Amino acid sequence: MKIYNSLTDKIEEFKPIKENEVTMYVCGPTVYNYVHIGNMRPVITFDMVYKYFKYLGYKVTYASNFTDINPKIITMAKEMGITEREVANKFIDAYLKDLESYNCSKIDKRPTVIEHLDDIFAFIEKLIEKDYAYEKDGDVYFRVNKIKDYGILSNQNVSELEAGSRVDIDDKKEDPLDFALWRKTTEGEQFNSPWGKGIPGWHTECVVMINSIFGNKIDIHGGGVDLKFPHHENEIAQSMALNNNHLANYWMHNGHINVNGEKMSKSLGNFILAKDFIKMHDANIIKIALFKTHYRLPLNFTDELFNEANNIDNKIYNALKSAKLLLVLNNTYSIEKNVKDEKFEEYMNDDFNTPNVISYLLELLKELNIEIRQKGENVLLLYNKILMITSVLGLVYNLPEITKEDVENYNKWQEYRKEKDFENADIYRNKLIEKNII
Repeated sequence: MKIYNSLTDKIEEFKPIKENEVTMYVCGPTVYNYVHIGNMRPVITFDMVYKYFKYLGYKVTYASNFTDINPKIITMAKEMGITEREVANKFIDAYLKDLESYNCSKIDKRPTVIEHLDDIFAFIEKLIEKDYAYEKDGDVYFRVNKIKDYGILSNQNVSELEAGSRVDIDDKKEDPLDFALWRKTTEGEQFNSPWGKGIPGWHTECVVMINSIFGNKIDIHGGGVDLKFPHHENEIAQSMALNNNHLANYWMHNGHINVNGEKMSKSLGNFILAKDFIKMHDANIIKIALFKTHYRLPLNFTDELFNEANNIDNKIYNALKSAKLLLVLNNTYSIEKNVKDEKFEEYMNDDFNTPNVISYLLELLKELNIEIRQKGENVLLLYNKILMITSVLGLVYNLPEITKEDVENYNKWQEYRKEKDFENADIYRNKLIEKNII
């Protein structure tokens, strides 16, 4: 199993901290608004990663947070005329509904910042004790210059960063690169801390939640490429300060989604909300469209891409439906939960090469359709392989249930066809069409 590690810029053999176990954390949303489809790319990507590790037999613990304390939430609370907690809870609920409509897994942990405030206080106090952080007028800052390899993840040059950061100098900071661990606030939601009332800094929240849930190091930390700097870089800096490690052994980042060649973002105003996008395209089609491009590469949304994904989705559904009918008629229908496939594993073990998996899936569909036509002996095996692969990709196919009555209707339809009694044949054919059996 090989994974591209953003930390080293290399494809590396995956070796978990504990044998047969995987610990994985992916940065979740700041819950001040509905998420857009670009925000769904890491969700769908790491859902696939989660499912594949489980397919391989690993015990996987997967956590993804909610940033539910943030200046953006304070601003939205003012706009909406409700409290910050009401804003956060409203958009947490909306996000969870999005995940359900996109058929994403229920994961192991969904921590919130508010329930980890005591952990954040203890973490910051330790950084101050070790002289990696300092308090100034109710704010607490991290001393970046004490981290020798700062910039290791994002390949940033510290001297260039310093030059760029001097444009926006904060007099409270010892160094322009220092970042806030705790901010004094005078408006909106405020929490009592050892340094006065305020809210935690974004960069300290995730590292604290990881340490609280998993201990001081995890196998995989994931997120969108836009989080590499400064968010993930600053997480690493704090972990180096307290635990002398880079927080995760493998850092995975998915590429942007572009619309007509431009990155999708709220600031550019070219985003489509996830809750609206799912009304335009089925979850399967969206996932196929995403998986046709490698997760690390930017993805350009086009009508052609979604037409192609729609065609693939129809091919999968129709082949599975026909195969299931044949297997039920032959009394050989069964779902094999532990089916394996070497070619599928070869592609997935190559840094989750889903474009190759989609191509391979199309080959299997061709084979299955030939076997169905010839009533061959490999229908059941191919059916189960395709179900397994689509399941790991997070695709859901609700195939029609076929009852004894449906089998009888099918057999009567075939008998009347042979007898060329098309009037009666059509009666039974229509019954099967009504139930979507054929």
